[in-house]
Amino acid sequence: MMEAWSPTIVAGAGPKYLAIVKALAEDIRSGRLAPGSRLPPQRALAKHLNVDLTTVTRAFNEARRTGLIDAAVGRGSFVRGSSRPSRGSSLPVLSPSGSVDFSMNMPPQPAEARLAERLEGGLSRLAATPGFLDRMQYQDSAGNLADRAAAAEWLCRRLGPVAVQRVLVAGGAQAALSAVLAVVLKPGNDLCVPALTYPGLRMAAERLGARLVPVECDEEGLIPEAFLECCRARRPRALYLVPTLDNPTTATLPAARRERIAEIARANGVAIIEDDAYGALPPDAPAPFAALASDITWHIATLSKCVSPGLRIAYVAVPGTNAAVWLAAELRAINMMASPLAAALASEWIAEGELDAIVAAIRRENGLRQTIAAETLAGLDFRSHPCGHHLWLQMPSHWRRGEFGAHARQLGLSVIQSDAFAVGPAPEAIRVSLGAAPDGATLQYGLSLLANLLSHPPGAISTVV
Repeated sequence: MMEAWSPTIVAGAGPKYLAIVKALAEDIRSGRLAPGSRLPPQRALAKHLNVDLTTVTRAFNEARRTGLIDAAVGRGSFVRGSSRPSRGSSLPVLSPSGSVDFSMNMPPQPAEARLAERLEGGLSRLAATPGFLDRMQYQDSAGNLADRAAAAEWLCRRLGPVAVQRVLVAGGAQAALSAVLAVVLKPGNDLCVPALTYPGLRMAAERLGARLVPVECDEEGLIPEAFLECCRARRPRALYLVPTLDNPTTATLPAARRERIAEIARANGVAIIEDDAYGALPPDAPAPFAALASDITWHIATLSKCVSPGLRIAYVAVPGTNAAVWLAAELRAINMMASPLAAALASEWIAEGELDAIVAAIRRENGLRQTIAAETLAGLDFRSHPCGHHLWLQMPSHWRRGEFGAHARQLGLSVIQSDAFAVGPAPEAIRVSLGAAPDGATLQYGLSLLANLLSHPPGAISTVV
């Protein structure tokens, strides 16, 4: 039996059971183990590798969970005939849990971004600045003038010239969204949203007592004529949308649609709440609504999705100076002010060109990860964008999203089902976020498990927990 498969386990390369799974996957990939090959008995393999039997048992359980092998009582374990091991380089050594997080839609942190180094350097420069301690005191709820000026400089690259008086600094996009909704809407007002929309917006609107009105979308995003029909039927107070790299569908509204939607909104007295969380990532994104219709648009640009969620800084461009006063009051009620230290660091990075460098590094890393996803998920039905952190995956006909999510969790994979986004009936789909995986190898490993699970009907899955 040992002549059939005798893996080499590298000492010190992480948990031994995962090292066995890794060796098994590599030998299947290389062709050393053909589909249907019978594996050695677990006790014999443990003796051969000089490890505990429990280590081999855990490895075989993990291999079954990942779809590499099947087992039959009295017959032993066999290489699965239709297994789909990952492509490319060897699998990574995962954490002891073997889990991969596809649920958090956050930017990757590639080494090229030098985030830790830039944090240390930026904070050191700030600490050496005269008057630094004054920056650590309570600040205006709209942000101090220096940080608002830096925000205006950052925003003008996409919006065109924007007066500092119309720009505010908030403690993250969620706080900004909640404050904008409180200014624009009253309880009972209708808020138009895409039929699949950001869960954070849904929570904030529901807490305010606003009614969400879903608007039909297609592959390019919100359909202007559907929005027009909604305006005629419901007379909504505002429209919310993510126009670039939509969360969750990845759609980017074309320029012509943006112009038409802005025209409809102005004609019907509808305010536009533009969540531009991903707008800085594509170098060729169409002009934001705030550049087309600044007089009716509340534009929110967070650094959480293009730099780091830990920074908790968002910049808001509002329709006018009165709107800025109203919004500052709401921000004060929500969280007093943005972190002065985080705001000062962001301003420092803008002035030194560091923010642009970080965004560019994340953009390149996203492109690499989307390439891995395209190769590993080939043949599946999904939408993506080369600059985005996520993809939108339609379930094969033999799966339902709830059942799939439960099986994925048993494999240590966390995904977000369409129910989290749906305003109305939810489609059979999931969002898969690519940024949380620590590296490309871990990402490929997790996507391979996902692809393998999707390729088998639920009745063919024999999961061992």
